[in-house]
Amino acid sequence: MSDRPNILLISTDQQRADHLGCYRNPVVKTPTIDGLATRGTVFDRFYVACPICMPNRIAILTGRMPSVNGTRHNGIPLALDAVTYVDVLRAGGYHTAMVGKCHAQNITGHPLDEADIFPAGASGAPPPEALSDASRTRRTGPEYEAELMPLWHADPGREGPDLPYYGFDHVRFANGHADHVQGHYTGWLNDRAGGNGDALRGPANALTSDVTAPQAWRTAVPEELYPTAYIAGQSRDFIDRHLNERPDDPFFLHCSFTDPHHPFTPPGRYWDMYDPADMPLPPSFAAREENEPEMLKRLRREQVQGTGDRLGPLPFCASADEVRQILALTYGMISCIDDAIAGLLAHLEACGLTENTVVIFTSDHGDFMGDHGLMLKHGLHYEGVLRVPFIWADPARIGGKRTDLPGSSIDIGAMILARAGLASFNGNQGVPLLDVLDGKAENPRRGILIEEDELGAHLGHEHGLRTRSYIEDNWRLTLWQGMDGGQLFDRNTDPHEMRNLWSDVEHVIKKREMTESMLREAIRLGDTAPYATHVA
Repeated sequence: MSDRPNILLISTDQQRADHLGCYRNPVVKTPTIDGLATRGTVFDRFYVACPICMPNRIAILTGRMPSVNGTRHNGIPLALDAVTYVDVLRAGGYHTAMVGKCHAQNITGHPLDEADIFPAGASGAPPPEALSDASRTRRTGPEYEAELMPLWHADPGREGPDLPYYGFDHVRFANGHADHVQGHYTGWLNDRAGGNGDALRGPANALTSDVTAPQAWRTAVPEELYPTAYIAGQSRDFIDRHLNERPDDPFFLHCSFTDPHHPFTPPGRYWDMYDPADMPLPPSFAAREENEPEMLKRLRREQVQGTGDRLGPLPFCASADEVRQILALTYGMISCIDDAIAGLLAHLEACGLTENTVVIFTSDHGDFMGDHGLMLKHGLHYEGVLRVPFIWADPARIGGKRTDLPGSSIDIGAMILARAGLASFNGNQGVPLLDVLDGKAENPRRGILIEEDELGAHLGHEHGLRTRSYIEDNWRLTLWQGMDGGQLFDRNTDPHEMRNLWSDVEHVIKKREMTESMLREAIRLGDTAPYATHVA
């Protein structure tokens, strides 16, 4: 095995750790990913830096927490002058590629309303536009429009992005979710759908189905034209291109699938691969507590009153039948991805690259998927949204290992750079976990800090919601800005988080210890960049 192996990072979008066979799920069929676990190292306690798409993806790219890298919530693109671990790989001689969902820049095309910046009632006249933010540099304009879905829809053949793109030499975008994905995929789909891919997309063109769950339709996009097939195919094409153009260099490829994610539209045979009747409800589905967070009580009221928003990105309470249907469709999307990965790994084998390629599998974040009766994500930090799979399959390491060593999304870049024999840059906050396991490095952390900042009116909070969680020894502490109380769960004895110990007099000392540990970890994760240029 070379000291500079090829590295294939495979990620999914909204997949809980326990939605894989190798993470002890008895229903979903994932033989290919389970095979990676058999020949790799499985991290059983791997957590996101933020349980939201854009902040966590950029935390991975930079190895820096959202509060440090600047992308605190969806809508803030990564600064073009930011350094990523991919930049360092490229500088170290790697041929780098991104295929699929990148989300380093905005994708929705929905500009922020000025009222969200200067809410009604704010005192004083707002400053001039050039002085309205802490930086004069705005992350907006044509150079920050590379991923906008409306622009790709309007012009499927548009140029871009300028390369390298955050360190990537080669880029093929597939941004968005379900059968609404845009990017380079848009033109590819149109070329294969008689010039009109839109005729296959969305609920208006959906095939007949008896599914009644929100945000679910039987897509008319066939399996071979679905985004999962495109991403896997373009990943294979990059490998061929690499062998043709730079056969003497190692490659780094991020193959980033857009599923599983709402809306729920698994194509073809994957739509009814799983029977909703066979889906067990989560143990906490019907759990209720007197001290539930007010935002969860609000969602329960909305369910009873029929007033909740069940068609957008925010969480909602679902019925038992709806949860079972959504679980079945989600498992279909995951099995579709597993089959696509099988084809990609077979291509590596056919190209003679298996013995010199590290394969990594992870997910962007999780989903409630019926925990406490909830669907989707945002605001509440139950385990299902925080814990993601992380598998490191390295031909140079003994396979079939599992570890409880806690990890974070910010560690991924540090681990990849360490495996490539490259040092991280100043300000990278990731931990090279494999070096820690091998006794080659000290672990600087005791637990995992998780950040989530939501912009604008959110779950009853008019001016946004800020959430912080800390996980140590399988305990979780969560606090919200502007809200009394919090959550304290002992997942060692309460794995489904049904007994909040925040107000339990017997756990006052534990709450104090966890609060102090959270504060110490927040201090440790303060920014160390930029370098000083002079000694005082």
